[in-house]
Amino acid sequence: MTKPGKAGRGRRKELLKIYELLNGYFGDLHWWPADGPFEVMVGAILTQNTAWTNVEKAIHALRERRLLSPVALSSIPEDELARIIRPSGYYHLKAKRLKAFVRFMMMAYSGNVETMKAEKLPRLRDTLLGVKGIGPETADSILLYACEKPIFVSDAYTRRILLRHGMIGHDADYHSIQALFMDHLPPDVALFNRYHALIVNTGKTFCRRTAECTACPLAILQAV
Repeated sequence: MTKPGKAGRGRRKELLKIYELLNGYFGDLHWWPADGPFEVMVGAILTQNTAWTNVEKAIHALRERRLLSPVALSSIPEDELARIIRPSGYYHLKAKRLKAFVRFMMMAYSGNVETMKAEKLPRLRDTLLGVKGIGPETADSILLYACEKPIFVSDAYTRRILLRHGMIGHDADYHSIQALFMDHLPPDVALFNRYHALIVNTGKTFCRRTAECTACPLAILQAV
């Protein structure tokens, strides 16, 4: 993080105020809920385009069958895997993506999560983005929540909240929204973890397509 100028200090203050308000309202949300980093990685892929409650059902089914390891997932036939993760939606596509991801893990890190976590952030992010079906949000979720790397995860909720509070323009893309946080906040894994979880919960609870601004903890800020 570069030393901020006057404008940068103002933006940092805004971001920390949002964090303070949300954290004061919701507290620690203990996100990402999982039994170990590999389960987080699997969940990050399964949660694409679906609600977390559906992911939990698929994760439970995988856990029951002792499939939550790179070796186990690499061994199971793709069609069988698709049937097991059916509750997560788009299950044939997600089975392909899970198989592609575990192939990557086996080839690059011999299926060893700790070896993967030891990789430097820029290189690991680049290689993750090279895996078919892994986009920026999924890659960054894996990096932050499973590999404990200091990178901020942006998503549709982040965009909606910042847009409604006039902090970004309509043309802001994933990278520019992510950079807003990473350029103005310290590179702290715990901070990025909790901040993203708070934003997601705020989006689900208050900042929906039809906003419920009066009850929102950010109501004291000037909304647009």
